[in-house]
Amino acid sequence: MKPVSTVEGRAIPLGLKNIDTDVIIPAHWLKTVSREGLGKGAFESIRQTPGNPFDVEDFAGAPILIAGDNFGCGSSREHAAWAMLDLGITAVIAPSFSDIFSGNAFKNGILTVALPQEQVDRLLEVAQDQPISIDLENQVVTTPFQDRFTFEIDPFRKRCLIEGLDEIGLTLASEGAITTHEETRGQALPWLDNPQKSEREAA
Repeated sequence: MKPVSTVEGRAIPLGLKNIDTDVIIPAHWLKTVSREGLGKGAFESIRQTPGNPFDVEDFAGAPILIAGDNFGCGSSREHAAWAMLDLGITAVIAPSFSDIFSGNAFKNGILTVALPQEQVDRLLEVAQDQPISIDLENQVVTTPFQDRFTFEIDPFRKRCLIEGLDEIGLTLASEGAITTHEETRGQALPWLDNPQKSEREAA
């Protein structure tokens, strides 16, 4: 997983409430198990509307999405996070998130930042023509106009995002302790590693 410490650049000012996972990536795109190419279907129904922010040239490749309340509600499809990453989005700012989406986003290296509605409204205004910066280390969102909005994040998630640790990475980080445990267990309980041999010896 790619480490995330600072996300800065233009932000797509979506602002819509209750964006569910079927809007993020429609069901007919779920026939693939690959994470690549899903960006083409991301927010498909919104992108069909003329003048939508995803088609504005200034927001092309924007790493930040600013959304409304209850972002990511609906199904538990992990494809939603994959599609957003494929679209280039690595951080989402909203007043609140679905718990399942927030978990899927975290596991795939997407930073979710929850801020009060009035602060989100301010960022939506700034995002129209200015970049936004998210500093995960200091847990603050800033703008060129000296806006400074602090946010909370679970310490474990913060560490994993900054160090780029997914579930496999976390396991490998404990490789030494795992090896020591296996060696100790093998000496103390050898029959667990070779139960057939133990049965023959007992016979």
